[in-house]
Amino acid sequence: MAPSAMNQWTRSLSDAQPVPYWLDDPGRPRPEPALTTSETCDLLVVGGGYSGLWTALIAKERDPQRDVVLVEGREVGWAASGRNGGFCAASLTHGLPNGLTRWPDEIHRLQELGARNLDGIEAAVARHGIDCDFERTGEIDVATEPYQARELREWHEETARQGLADGVEFLDADAVREQVNSPTFQAGLWDRRGVAMLNPAKLAWGLKRACVELGVRVYEHTPALNLKPYGPGMAVRTPYGQIRARRVALGTNIFPNLVRRVRSYTVPVYDYALMTEPLTSGQLDSIGWKNRQGLGDSANQFHYFRLSADNRILWGGYDAIYPYGGRVRAEYDDRPETYAKLAGHFFTCFPQLEGVRFSHAWGGAIDTCSRFSAFFGTAHHGKVAYAAGYTGLGVGATRFGAEVMLDLLAGERTELTELEMVRRKPLPFPPEPFAWTGIALTKWSLARADAQGGRRNLWLRTMDRLGLGFDS
Repeated sequence: MAPSAMNQWTRSLSDAQPVPYWLDDPGRPRPEPALTTSETCDLLVVGGGYSGLWTALIAKERDPQRDVVLVEGREVGWAASGRNGGFCAASLTHGLPNGLTRWPDEIHRLQELGARNLDGIEAAVARHGIDCDFERTGEIDVATEPYQARELREWHEETARQGLADGVEFLDADAVREQVNSPTFQAGLWDRRGVAMLNPAKLAWGLKRACVELGVRVYEHTPALNLKPYGPGMAVRTPYGQIRARRVALGTNIFPNLVRRVRSYTVPVYDYALMTEPLTSGQLDSIGWKNRQGLGDSANQFHYFRLSADNRILWGGYDAIYPYGGRVRAEYDDRPETYAKLAGHFFTCFPQLEGVRFSHAWGGAIDTCSRFSAFFGTAHHGKVAYAAGYTGLGVGATRFGAEVMLDLLAGERTELTELEMVRRKPLPFPPEPFAWTGIALTKWSLARADAQGGRRNLWLRTMDRLGLGFDS
């Protein structure tokens, strides 16, 4: 790259605040007080992200008399739920290719459940008056290389033969550029109904308000320190008190699970994003994008991008950073070398936006598991349930996970608990240094495949055979 171009790209970051755009909101709600006494309840929910919020809300909707408490170690929505791109997908399996590979016998059912789940989110947003800029725009997977365009067309033809392409349209180069004008786009698959765009922090804050209005007792700045049996139920200790509950649902995702044996199933992978200043009408006209779809490119090291309600562009992805030892630390949330790389990629995609500046740059940890979609289970003789491992698609799938946890805690055989996806777990990650070595080798191999026309090397082919294939 030319030094002048690099200087231009880095200058675009000079005003970027190293905080998540969504959380940098003067209208953010005040946190609820911390727990300073002892409490008892029917259901204790640990974690104030989407997973915990949906669990508490649906528990009260199922049974308004159920006494529900939710505790959050910091503030509701401060972690992944307030830092993500705001892509709310119907897929429960981290995309159709992953689901078809892992659960071919029940993929039609999983697709149906995913569509029903997204409809349920849209209905809940309307029912509870959650102002989170919900837009059912769909998403376009775009090809930026000739081999990706061929693969998209072949995949669309294959899924159509299997009855799995309903509502998905193949776009050639002219058609995709008519939707969003980038000289890099060579084809696209537009899923018209399977994805919504939203403001992720406002969704979390709205879910908290809805929980409180239904009678959930929410305590923020109240970390759950340990979990142990107590009589017929469980007890959780907090810094200033204790909660005794008949049942406990754990929605802590990437943070250390209170059931220790679950911890080896997830690792933190850090993802980063930029947000531009609001675009002018002329800048918007230069790129089209009148249908406001979410977009993601088809490379292994991919970008995701979308418009906000005030016509900024969020541009994220590509770098996926695993810290040695799997530690979650605040200093990993900021990575200037990745921001510079993302800025360069942004202007390559949209050269007509030269001169646009970025207002925010941030990162955060994704709870990643080896099958790239959520897993579920129980502990302490069915008194505790957990869901984790959403691997970046938790905006939508966490509501499904909440339903699963509540079914598991009820001890019922339901259409959800009978799914193979729910009954089976992924392979755990090995201890260090093997985890770091394997992840680093996989990342290197994926970048190499992108540079060599999508050809997967021996390492990636071996991971595919072991059921650990990773293509996004």
